[in-house]
Formats: sequence, C-alpha cells, structure tokens
Amino acid sequence: MAIIKSQIKRNKQNEKRRLRNKSLRSETSTLTKAAIAAASTGSDNTEQMLNTALRCLDKAAAKGVLHKNAAARRKSRLVKRVRELTAGTS
Repeated sequence: MAIIKSQIKRNKQNEKRRLRNKSLRSETSTLTKAAIAAASTGSDNTEQMLNTALRCLDKAAAKGVLHKNAAARRKSRLVKRVRELTAGTS
C-alpha cells in the first residue's frame, strides 16, 4: 500500500479510470457480438446493430480506451464479417 499522499491519490484516480474503461470495453465487445449474431440470423435490424457497434468503437477511441488504429481495425473487420454473413444468408 502506498504511503505517499500523491501516490494514494494517483491510485484512486487509476482505479476510477480502470472501471470506466472496463465498462466501455465490455460494451464494445457486447455490441460487436450482437451485430454479428444479428447478421448471422438474418435479422431485420442488422444495420442498426452494426451502426451501434461502430459508434461505440468510435467513442472508445475518442476517450482513449482504444487506440484509434485499433478501433479502425476492429471496425473494418466487423463490417467485413457482417457483410460476409449477410451475403451468405441472402
């Protein structure tokens, strides 16, 4: 455990940030899986689910949870995967 006052404060800040980042990371993976599931079942709201997932990835990149290139890579792969699945079900 830290003894120095500034380090105690730094630990509190790090914990708050960690929890905030964890929830955003979890949300991105959940929405990504939902978009893929919607595409594989041929659901009507596939486009809406995809847009929601892409928006969440953009938000995570803007807040610094994900690196901007990592977010771009994930978006690209997600769109590619959804297009393959929707082409297969049509």
